[in-house]
Amino acid sequence: MDLETIPPADFGRSLEGLGVNLLCRDVRGMAGFLHGTFLIPIHRLSDDFALARHSTVLIQLHRDATFARHPLHGFLPKAPPRGCGAQFYLFGIAPDAACERAEGAGGTVIEPATDKPHGLREATILSPEGYAFTPAVALE
Repeated sequence: MDLETIPPADFGRSLEGLGVNLLCRDVRGMAGFLHGTFLIPIHRLSDDFALARHSTVLIQLHRDATFARHPLHGFLPKAPPRGCGAQFYLFGIAPDAACERAEGAGGTVIEPATDKPHGLREATILSPEGYAFTPAVALE
């Protein structure tokens, strides 16, 4: 599916499985972080909205103002971190390389790449908006 040209209504009808929507103060900055740190392709980028896809998971970015009439809008914190308590695993993305790219893309490594007893090498990187992303690959 070409995320750049499909009409919005057709796009909406095509969705299934899991989707993540992140509210952001700076959509372009958050999109730059996702692409610059994790090499995730960004589609339909504007000041208000962007789409990203990692494997089968769709990640939508919405600027706060686009959610002004949504029930979540009143719960938005005034300052980051926003996503405390949520952790987004990005399986198949090398954590060591992501950590090297993170600072240049506006992220903060809060847990360096480490071999875990559950069979993964993973790291945790905080986005500029305060969301925790964990790139992870299986240990050999």
